[in-house]
Amino acid sequence: MFRVAAASRRDREEPGWLRGAPPPHWVRWPPPVLLVVICVIQLSTPETVDLSFLLAAVPPLAALAYAASATALFGATVVLLLYLPGFGLGRPGESDVLTVAFVAVLSVMFAWVRSRRDTQLVTVRTVAEAAQFAVLPPLPERVGPVRCAGLYRAAQGGTLVGGDLFDVRKGPSGVMALVGDVQGHGLAAVGTVAALLGAFREAVLDQPDLEGVAARLDRRLAVDSEEADHAELFATAVLLEFRSDAPELRILSCGHPPPLLLRGGSVEELDVAPGAPLGLGIAGLTAPEEVTVGLKPGDRLLAVTDGVTEARDGAGAFYPLAERLSVLCTDLRDDPAALTSAVWRDLVRFSGGVGDDVALLAFSPDLEPEL
Repeated sequence: MFRVAAASRRDREEPGWLRGAPPPHWVRWPPPVLLVVICVIQLSTPETVDLSFLLAAVPPLAALAYAASATALFGATVVLLLYLPGFGLGRPGESDVLTVAFVAVLSVMFAWVRSRRDTQLVTVRTVAEAAQFAVLPPLPERVGPVRCAGLYRAAQGGTLVGGDLFDVRKGPSGVMALVGDVQGHGLAAVGTVAALLGAFREAVLDQPDLEGVAARLDRRLAVDSEEADHAELFATAVLLEFRSDAPELRILSCGHPPPLLLRGGSVEELDVAPGAPLGLGIAGLTAPEEVTVGLKPGDRLLAVTDGVTEARDGAGAFYPLAERLSVLCTDLRDDPAALTSAVWRDLVRFSGGVGDDVALLAFSPDLEPEL
């Protein structure tokens, strides 16, 4: 399951051909097709028609997609066709043949350099993907009695992780989840994201409540800020706990937008008081207030980062998430992955393109029907 999710994310983020990805398969067709077409046309038309100059384009085209050895084969074929006097491909002079031969040699050199570059890029991209998946691995479809799905889009092109984060883990008294947004975005924020996720995964193992987990995350950022010069690290986050001993959800917000509860065809923004962001020493401030919400069978929840709530359309209007959800959820099955995908597609249609990191985390807890 993880392997499939990782492959889908990798395919989605794969850079285009002109941005370093290997050339597509169709790029391999022009050199042999052009070579055959020119020969057929030239041999079937009067000698007054001279298309032999077009053969000079074959080696450079081959260098775009073929290795140096194959490019050399194309170049040698072109030079041989031009050099054979009895073949009838126009009337190239000695200087013309030498020019084409020189272009062929340059093409072979270009193909060799391009092949080495492609190999290096594949290696670098593979290592980068492995590192980013280690920071933010794909979520499982189920954690305990809670089905979940996460969707992540980094603002910086070609990356899988930015300044947003989420995770879902099984704790001592239920399933705990984290959705957060660190200071900054893009690759510059990945170190802070990794530190917070590591602290969360450790805290879930031994902290009995959300306040203890939040205190551990706050301490992690505070320590990192002290160790870095001129650093003032902070992050907003919302922590959730699906209790295993009762059909209820506990929520604690550290300056983060509250989650949304989807119940039937209605959408409700849960009333959660936002406490101080993480990293500001929340232990010395007023502690964030934990809120308990009763759950019913069929309830779904959606937690997002401000890349969703602060997206704007062409007129500058903010994305009305709750209003849009009330329409979207009527057409969706009880499927967290379908919910996150539908919100993402609607967000892109609304804004025409999102310039910030975006994270969405949907939950569908399995509850016994009420008697």
